[in-house]
Amino acid sequence: MRLRIITPLSVVVDEDIDSLRAEDASGSFGVLPGHAPFLTALAISIVSWRRDQTEGFCAVRGGVMTISHGAAIDIATREAVAGEDLATLDADVLARFQSDAEEERIEHVETVRLQLHAIRQMISRLHPGKKPGYLR
Repeated sequence: MRLRIITPLSVVVDEDIDSLRAEDASGSFGVLPGHAPFLTALAISIVSWRRDQTEGFCAVRGGVMTISHGAAIDIATREAVAGEDLATLDADVLARFQSDAEEERIEHVETVRLQLHAIRQMISRLHPGKKPGYLR
């Protein structure tokens, strides 16, 4: 099988593999040669693979994984870091990815809160004399 892990800026991994382990919202799963066509959204996790007796690892910041005819595995992700040391990827990179995702979630909530406040202000100007929060 051919594994390719791609970010918007580079091809992080492009090599032949024998098996792969990845994780989506439903949990961890494995892929062997001849796997049925498949599409899933990956979680922030570490993708691991084997080729002969060697293992490879790549921390991914979510993304989309497709399997085509059991011969090609493509992962498109926002950010990926390949490495040989699982402990380092798990401790440093994965923690950073999760922290960044939490910061983005907080920023999104604040943006929505500001938009709702602006909408309330516009409605109160369109209907002077009515209490804020009431549309009719």
